[in-house]
Amino acid sequence: MTFISNARMYAVSPAAEAEWRNLIAHVAEDAKAAFDYLPYKAPQPLEELWRRPDLGCVQMCGYPIALGVAEVVPLASPVPAAPWAGGQAVYRSDLIVRKDAPCAALADTFGGAVGWTVEHSHSGFNALRHHLLPWRAEGRARLYRQSVGHLVTARRILDSVLDGSIDIGPLDAYWHMLMRKYQPALTAGVRILESTATAPMPAFVAAPALPEETVRRLRDAFAAAHTRPWFGRFRDALLIEGFETVARETFAPTLEWDRAARDAGYAVPA
Repeated sequence: MTFISNARMYAVSPAAEAEWRNLIAHVAEDAKAAFDYLPYKAPQPLEELWRRPDLGCVQMCGYPIALGVAEVVPLASPVPAAPWAGGQAVYRSDLIVRKDAPCAALADTFGGAVGWTVEHSHSGFNALRHHLLPWRAEGRARLYRQSVGHLVTARRILDSVLDGSIDIGPLDAYWHMLMRKYQPALTAGVRILESTATAPMPAFVAAPALPEETVRRLRDAFAAAHTRPWFGRFRDALLIEGFETVARETFAPTLEWDRAARDAGYAVPA
């Protein structure tokens, strides 16, 4: 079987995707593996990609890994080159508003319209809901006049804030970093009002059909990537410090956030 690779989650521009494709090729070469890179552009559903039996090295959000949306073998997660990551493979969600919005604090957005991506997204749904939960516990049955869901991608969250369709929405903070680097004109019109707590970073995953020995070599290659002479360009191009190997259990905290919200009767951000 021929296995595929893909970096759709963080391919914020053609230039960024080219860097990811090149990085994967270096890691695969070190692991004595080879993958066919499969372009998979939005808005094609990521869950269909993740369920393919030929995954070799594909980015996947940790929350659907924990939920079992697809049967995969986690390999490694990038470590964002950001102070809030603290040298760990974690990320958070930036809650963004228009740059000219009159709100100074999160509570100022209550009564407006909040947006989210899909129910199996951590950065675009689960993290936002968890961040709002304490406010709802203060006796507010509903925080927002309108909950605009199924926007699918972080890009649509950004566009919806910019065009006024929603007042506030969550952006994967690492995706946001890459967008500011590669497409600064698109992020110039928004500002971060607050950011959520950190959670385990999305990972590269493989299908169960990938041989165990190849999985082991890939994990080793990712873990050693930051020491390799070829890595320097990717540190700058992709704003990462390296990778941490991960397992399905790594992403269990996302289920705890989900459980807390459901126990409180807070099914969707609203």
